[in-house]
Amino acid sequence: MDKSSFKENTRYTITLRAADGKMRPANIYVYKMFDTTMIARMTDSGGLLHKIAYTDVLKIVKEKSVDKENQFFIPAAVLDEKAWKDRTVMERYSSSPHMGK
Repeated sequence: MDKSSFKENTRYTITLRAADGKMRPANIYVYKMFDTTMIARMTDSGGLLHKIAYTDVLKIVKEKSVDKENQFFIPAAVLDEKAWKDRTVMERYSSSPHMGK
């Protein structure tokens, strides 16, 4: 996969190559996209933010864009590429004004 296969503020069900090399299903919400990686929340496993390389995504099973009122907000500084230079995972709570959180 490459950057053109994804869109920000979109939910995906994907087949992901895990760190151990095995293929695993994953549900993600894409917040920010860079040239070779994206920042996404794993919606089915604890909600941590992950830096995922496009090449680690083997298949997109399902894609669903999120309406503006249901989008989750994370400050731009957290999603900045510099903040992710030396990390692959971050714990960050996001909020949706529509959900009252």
